[in-house]
Amino acid sequence: METDLSNLAVLAAILLAAGAAGGLAAGLLGVGGGIVIVPVLFHLFTTMGLDEHVRMHVAVGTSLATIIATSVSSTRSHWRKGAVDIALLKQWGPFILIGVIIGTALAGYVRGPALTGVFAVVASLVAVHMAFGNKDWHIAEDLPKNPLRAVIGIVIGGLSSMMGIGGGTLSVPTLTLFRFPIHRAVGTAAAIGFIIAIPGAIGFILTGWNVEGRPPFSLGYINLLGVALILPTSMTLAPIGAKLAHKLNTQALRRAFAVFLALTAARMFYSILT
Repeated sequence: METDLSNLAVLAAILLAAGAAGGLAAGLLGVGGGIVIVPVLFHLFTTMGLDEHVRMHVAVGTSLATIIATSVSSTRSHWRKGAVDIALLKQWGPFILIGVIIGTALAGYVRGPALTGVFAVVASLVAVHMAFGNKDWHIAEDLPKNPLRAVIGIVIGGLSSMMGIGGGTLSVPTLTLFRFPIHRAVGTAAAIGFIIAIPGAIGFILTGWNVEGRPPFSLGYINLLGVALILPTSMTLAPIGAKLAHKLNTQALRRAFAVFLALTAARMFYSILT
């Protein structure tokens, strides 16, 4: 990919916009910013002609790096409100970590289209849940005991690390399906994002080390320019999104976001098939 100033200017502008969109979505809809940032980066890298074998890896790795900072900030906020379930983190955290290690290892060695396919499939399921899900839906009164609880944690950790998302996108719907109070689910998911992001980011640095075709200013599969530009706008816009959530019709916004995810997934499937 060319590294001239015009390309870098375009890259910087879209990265700022990606951070802003991710922050707003996180605040408005209670989802992790990664579910916005990854597809935006994927489309950006596709447009700029980045090699298909690395574009999704760089999008995922960069997203995971930004989640480290945002999850710390979010966890501190929820901790002050008593909304982080430490007991659940102690029980679930090790299994989520195992899932992250497995997912990161797989992501580092599978081809780009396979990683794109994982995101597209899960994003499609998230889109369906956001469009048609009901907050009153439950499948049990509590999380199942081990070994099923462990399996759920491993799956969440593995898929999240392969998709470049934090704890909210998969763990909040999972916890609420087992009658976990929504505020505790969101607060605990913020801490889960930290468990996912640190080992995930380290893994994407190591597996992407010296790989050819990455964009400029990359450390492994993490684009440092992306992290530097996404974080400020994301962390600035997230509180604004949270305030707007109390004034706007969030159900309509969730459905609109579901359409965005569905179109993103369709675009990803198309890129795999062509």
